[in-house]
Amino acid sequence: MVAHRYLGNSGFKISEIVYGNWLTHASQVENDVATRCVHAALDAGISSFDTADTYANTRAEEVLADALAGVPRHELEIFTKVYFPIGKKGPNDTGLSRKHIRDGIDGSLRRLRTDYVDLYQAHRYDVQTPLEETMQAFADIVRQGKALYIGVSEWPADKLREGHAMARELGFQLISNQPKYSMLWRVIEEEVVPASRELGIGQIVFSPVAQGILTGKYQPGQAVPEGSRAADTKGGAQMIDKDVHDDVLLTRVQELRPVAEELGLSMAQLAVAWVLQNENVSAAIIGASRPEQVAENVAASGVELPAEVLTRIDDILGDSVVRDPSLTNVPETRFA
Repeated sequence: MVAHRYLGNSGFKISEIVYGNWLTHASQVENDVATRCVHAALDAGISSFDTADTYANTRAEEVLADALAGVPRHELEIFTKVYFPIGKKGPNDTGLSRKHIRDGIDGSLRRLRTDYVDLYQAHRYDVQTPLEETMQAFADIVRQGKALYIGVSEWPADKLREGHAMARELGFQLISNQPKYSMLWRVIEEEVVPASRELGIGQIVFSPVAQGILTGKYQPGQAVPEGSRAADTKGGAQMIDKDVHDDVLLTRVQELRPVAEELGLSMAQLAVAWVLQNENVSAAIIGASRPEQVAENVAASGVELPAEVLTRIDDILGDSVVRDPSLTNVPETRFA
């Protein structure tokens, strides 16, 4: 069964494997399959579920609510996010203004069919809205009981410090950050992770298998497999098109296979276990288009990788690893 960890320095525990429905629910998979995947997650001991209002333009939240119907609310930790355009994408349908945050939480609660979410996250940093306005809106939501905890996603270290300090002044705590993180994408390690350790912020990382690259299913010099994300015409393919045609990268990934086999792990399990070795990581988000994928990935929970294995992985991947901290995702200012 999946283990649980504290999120940051809060008293809030989440499953160290979180089920997420980015790019899957109401998009890549049919609703009945989505429900089976969620039930597989529940059967494996996953209690934490991550979504966002922008996923499938609000429909992913509804699909998740349908899949979780009948599960006692107190047994679940439900996360959602606000920032990106939703609905008709009008002038106030995006960003972290007081209006969009207020409308966003009310819409998410309605679609998720719950009185509160456990974690409400700023999906990106908003350079167009004063941070004071954003944090005050989050403080009000916490006081109203609509969200128990507040987190962010893809905020750089300096913004984490500013947001954390302002949250404390307003009487609540910023407890989490949701960044992209994998063996191949380590941009948080130099600045974000040290700042987060200092502030008591935990990472809930997404794309631990690099959107499928680290499963080893993409072979150098070969066509992408049918049914894979790289073959998805609904948006998945464009997100990894560059990597699936990088033969040097794909060759190095294939060299990880013996490492996984020696440990009795699949390559996906090795990738998920790797991110969980970072003591600042509270959880890794997995997605699934088949229930079997859930069962495979949760086996990474509780796996400890020896130091020599971590070194061996670094040696194999070499300069294919991206480490530049400036690549933390912050939208450009409109005044640039």
